[in-house]
Amino acid sequence: MSSLTTSSEGENSAPRFVVGSRDDETEFLGSNMKTDETDFFEDDEEEESPPERQIVVGICAMTKKSKSKPMTQILERLCKFEYITVVIMGEDVILNEPVENWPSCDCLISFHSKGFPLDKAVAYAKLCKPFLINDLDMQYYIQDRREVYRILQEEGIDLPRYAVLNRDPDRPEECNLVEGEDHVEVNGAVFPKPFVEKPVSAEDHNVYIYYPTSAGGGSQRLFRKIGSRSSVYSPESSVRKTGSYIYEEFMPTDGTDVKVYTVGPDYAHAEARKSPALDGKVERDSEGKEIRYPVMLTAMEKLVARKVCVAFKQTVCGFDLLRANGHSFVCDVNGFSFVKNSMKYYDDCAKILGNIIMRELAPQFHIPWSIPTEAEDIPIVPTTSGTMMELRCVIAVIRHGDRTPKQKMKMEVKHPRFFELFEKYDGYKTGKLKLKKPEQLQEVLDIARQLVVELGTHSDCEIEERKSKLEQLKSVLEMYGHFSGINRKVQLTYLPHGHPKAASEDEARRESSPSLLLVLKWGGELTPAGRVQAEELGRAFRCMYPGGQGDYAGFPGCGLLRLHSTYRHDLKIYASDEGRVQMTAAAFAKGLLALEGELTPILVQMVKSANMNGLLDSDSDSLSSCQHRVKARLHEIMQKDAEFCEEDYEKLAPTGSASLLNSMTFIQNPVEVCNQVFTLIENLTSQIRKRLEDPKSADLQLYHSETLELMLQRWSKLERDFRMKNGRYDISKIPDIYDCIKYDVQHNCALKLEGTTELFKLSKALADVIIPQEYGINKEEKLEIAIGFCLPLIKKIQLDLQRTHEDESVNKLHPLYSRGVLSPGRHVRTRLYFTSESHVHSLLSIFRYGGLLDENKDQQWKRAMDYLSAISELNYMTQIVIMLYEDNNKERFHVELHFSPGVKGCEEDRNIPTGFGFRPASAEVNQGSLEDLSSEKGSDEPDRARQKSPQPSEPVSIQRRSPLVRSRKTGSMEVTMAPSLVLAKAFCFEGCSMVPTIYPLETLHNSLSLRQVNEFLTAVCRSCSESHVQSTAGTAQVGLSLARQGALLVFYILWTDQADRTGDKCSPCSLFQTVLAQE
Repeated sequence: MSSLTTSSEGENSAPRFVVGSRDDETEFLGSNMKTDETDFFEDDEEEESPPERQIVVGICAMTKKSKSKPMTQILERLCKFEYITVVIMGEDVILNEPVENWPSCDCLISFHSKGFPLDKAVAYAKLCKPFLINDLDMQYYIQDRREVYRILQEEGIDLPRYAVLNRDPDRPEECNLVEGEDHVEVNGAVFPKPFVEKPVSAEDHNVYIYYPTSAGGGSQRLFRKIGSRSSVYSPESSVRKTGSYIYEEFMPTDGTDVKVYTVGPDYAHAEARKSPALDGKVERDSEGKEIRYPVMLTAMEKLVARKVCVAFKQTVCGFDLLRANGHSFVCDVNGFSFVKNSMKYYDDCAKILGNIIMRELAPQFHIPWSIPTEAEDIPIVPTTSGTMMELRCVIAVIRHGDRTPKQKMKMEVKHPRFFELFEKYDGYKTGKLKLKKPEQLQEVLDIARQLVVELGTHSDCEIEERKSKLEQLKSVLEMYGHFSGINRKVQLTYLPHGHPKAASEDEARRESSPSLLLVLKWGGELTPAGRVQAEELGRAFRCMYPGGQGDYAGFPGCGLLRLHSTYRHDLKIYASDEGRVQMTAAAFAKGLLALEGELTPILVQMVKSANMNGLLDSDSDSLSSCQHRVKARLHEIMQKDAEFCEEDYEKLAPTGSASLLNSMTFIQNPVEVCNQVFTLIENLTSQIRKRLEDPKSADLQLYHSETLELMLQRWSKLERDFRMKNGRYDISKIPDIYDCIKYDVQHNCALKLEGTTELFKLSKALADVIIPQEYGINKEEKLEIAIGFCLPLIKKIQLDLQRTHEDESVNKLHPLYSRGVLSPGRHVRTRLYFTSESHVHSLLSIFRYGGLLDENKDQQWKRAMDYLSAISELNYMTQIVIMLYEDNNKERFHVELHFSPGVKGCEEDRNIPTGFGFRPASAEVNQGSLEDLSSEKGSDEPDRARQKSPQPSEPVSIQRRSPLVRSRKTGSMEVTMAPSLVLAKAFCFEGCSMVPTIYPLETLHNSLSLRQVNEFLTAVCRSCSESHVQSTAGTAQVGLSLARQGALLVFYILWTDQADRTGDKCSPCSLFQTVLAQE
């Protein structure tokens, strides 16, 4: 027999771990492994020799595996069993010696890895017939992902929906691949992007994830870890054309993977780590090891672990678990693998393996042995007391970041090709159709190109107008040279009698033939400035969470990173289906969690689309009856060519909003200001045309790749639409005018166009009246419109606040394995909702006018209402934040409400209102000053969290030690000191980081109880339900009345038609009119 791996003590002595426990085995196992046991090696002749019959456990694996730290730690513990001896077979023996020369063993631990001769191991097992810890034949199947998925499916284990593409000439029926812009079809199964492409060989770790064009396209390419990278983003969107692959549905896991390690069917250890597909950066600790944290498995997941272990006949087995949408899916089985850096796991693993071996072989060798028993762990639940509060939930509703101006063009179309397109995508089902996908927009572009050519020879005025709109449709769809991202969409609405009114006409015209109203929307894309705003705000947002410990101690904002990295942070990010909103959410998440790389992978994995039940989306083209009434009154008041009188103030500003009154005082005569605005727009378009004629400016690139021609198009359209043909002004265009001039003043100031400052001031004053009042003029209207916009969001916020106990689908830190984490039981829920201006206005209106508190009885609320009244604009990145704390006082849960009006304006406004700071406190709380990190670069230590992500373009002011929290440790619980609830402006402080371009959060109220908030939200929802019932009843009565009127009208028309043909002059008209009057 050939020698084994050489020991340090002798040339040919095998490193046999022969250990006898000096104490009783049961006592030893219950003492958590003493470290003062006898030497592991059999190199002391005076030592007591081991028993005559030992159970020999052979380790047959490549040296890199058999001598690894986890294997060594486990084998050392395994050798403490009195009757077990471990023999490690050397790599030279395994590779070069015939199996007949391998040392014999009673039990074999053998597993495949790169370069391992699995065939020889199988032959050895057949020859010596040892007891196998891991079945060898099944390891062939584990190397083929197709076989792994087949076995999982046969065992009834949930796995992602998948299809196999076998590029095998002998099986052509399994090689049908059709690739589309945003999907692939594999042997008849369609997989929309995002989807995953895995090589069939489990040894090939080059897994690709393909993203949809709506999220930016491209792919994330995963590979075996190289240094600190585990994946890279690639702009390539096409699937691989050689090799066989598994295509499977992408599972949204919020950027977390769970790896499960079984030791027998009744034991499973689980660890969570950052998904390699998120940003590709491997998080490592100070020793360079990948950071992972043990998490709890649900009862169902434990059953899955048992099934995997038994089905693959692998006692020691690792597999990957994806937690998505409340379910758990197995996506890979790795076979033999150990947990790294967990002493508790090493103890458990050795103990279980030893018991399995002894249970199987002890009777065979007549060894006296019985399975030891241990007392169960006693559950200990930490509690808080006194003024010690624990942060439990953070809810934030945030408006998207800076965007390009939104633009819209309407035209009536009757060409048969448009009707064919409408029918092709089932537009007749609802009478409306939205076209956003690249192939759909390409079809619209093809039709527009054809019609422009067909109309080229005509010179009729009406045709010329139609041709100009078709050319605009064509030019907008041709922008950028490709369709990517969510930056353009076409809406088609069926009009059975044609369009009743042209865009800028008052005279209605009705045609008998049906037509389609085509609405083209473009622009509104998140700008680079918007991305920076969102990312910096995300980074600053961390500072609202209590501070961390260990590597995170003493650094602002790292408490959140500590919570998240240790899987005690239940984070969900929702966004509406608008591209700018989704990209804002992704950029915010990047800053919040210190991620790196492109936004597309973050968007796909971290941001959930909330386009369901109107949670964050609203149909802006479908106005309620209340909104129609409000807009009509606004038009009436703003068309008055005279100075505002007392009656106008009462009509337009019944709530007494300070910002609204200030704007009306500035405007005085609305028509006169509109005249000035129109003149300034004419002057602006004239200047742009002159620049276009100048050869030096012909190729001038403006901000975000805009050209002078495109800039002229948007201003010319506003010039045409703002003043109608009858000379009156369309005030619905005022928000668009303000939108455009704000964008140009901020981003295109280098053009130095004259009159832009004056146009900005005038249009802002008008917009400060029009925009907030479009959401209701009096309190009742504001509430009705607000509830119509965000009732689903209100219900979701109420549910978020009520769910103080996490469900099983959340990643929970395992308390027994979580060393270095003081409070494994703590869990903070964060829900972030990114949306547009309408939802932010509406939610704020509900809090202001819904009756949460009586401002006459609550001074803090009175000051908050005065502050909100002075806010003129809810700009980009406006935030409404609700924070829930848990206490043991009479009111167990304590709620705080905070607000920020978002990005600062283009010009410094000296009259900008100021609140009372973030979480204002009394003098009892240690006060701290706000320090700017940009001036501290050379002092103390750098912010470690900021080192993990690229530095922002502007310095972010961050407190070195935030006075927001004073950490105190009670047992194993991290708690937050609650500030006194007494308000004192002299002692207010900033409790979160400052972003220079964004107004800081101001506290509206910090002494609400959860009961108060819950009752308020319930009352809001109930009032909506009652009004809905009344509205439904009224609608039913009106409907019945109209039905009767319709029936009578049909009768009258038929009767008169009959009378005309028969000559009967007797008419039932008087009878009809009498009945109609009664109805």
